[in-house]
Amino acid sequence: MSFGSPNNPYGQPQNPQPGYGYPQAPQGVPPQQGYGYPQQPGYPGGPAGYPGGPAAPRLASMGRRFGARVIDAVVFGVVYGILAAAGVASFMNQAKDCDPSAADYETCLNNASSNMASGVFAAIGVLAVIGLVYEWLLTGLLGATLGKLAVGIRVVKVEDGQKPGLGKSFIRWIIPVVGSVACGIGQLLVYLSPFWDKSGRQQGWHDKAASTMVVQN
Repeated sequence: MSFGSPNNPYGQPQNPQPGYGYPQAPQGVPPQQGYGYPQQPGYPGGPAGYPGGPAAPRLASMGRRFGARVIDAVVFGVVYGILAAAGVASFMNQAKDCDPSAADYETCLNNASSNMASGVFAAIGVLAVIGLVYEWLLTGLLGATLGKLAVGIRVVKVEDGQKPGLGKSFIRWIIPVVGSVACGIGQLLVYLSPFWDKSGRQQGWHDKAASTMVVQN
């Protein structure tokens, strides 16, 4: 006498019963989170798969971030050089018009010097506006300055990996600017702060305040 199917001589049911292997979703119910294999963890508040799991972005290395800053500094250097050259040329033209034999020669030179000093302060103001537009708007709307685009990195929101937007970008920009008041030491510390970040995201203080991080494209 034999029991069960010839293909299953031990008489055990062929379909696995609950309790064996990974838990299965009930029949007729779409698989939900919690059934089957465990899900890859993500950062708190992030959508499934971001930035944990295979779709996780690569964090930008500090070498790339430094390279981006150097390129941005070169861009500003070129702009500053153009403004400075224009100021010097204006001073030279005014000084050339001063007649050494005239009684007001010294006064003429002083006026030319005063005009050049005013031009320097105006150039500083122009650079400040350019810096605001360059760093704030480009980062907010594109996620990257020209330097970051050149080295293949971008700034994203921690929660969803999207462009930071103008609000977060302004916070990220203003913190190093405030730090630069103390002879630039505070700004330097802000840019170095990712080295001792313990979150695993290499966030600087400005990134933490804006809830952003820098990733590689």
